[in-house]
Amino acid sequence: MTYRVGAYVWDEARAKVGVVMDERWGEVQLRPVGGGTEWSAQRRALRLATRDEKAAAGVYAKST
Repeated sequence: MTYRVGAYVWDEARAKVGVVMDERWGEVQLRPVGGGTEWSAQRRALRLATRDEKAAAGVYAKST
């Protein structure tokens, strides 16, 4: 599966949510939610992140 830039995906290998930045040479470049050092992941190790996974990663604004 190909993911759009900006999509939130779950990386099974690292057990964390990443933001799709690019895809090159069969690998997807991911960035941590909120910024940080990018990493590469195999497409087959990725799936779209669930709402709960995105919430745990801090994607949604906190209610006060």
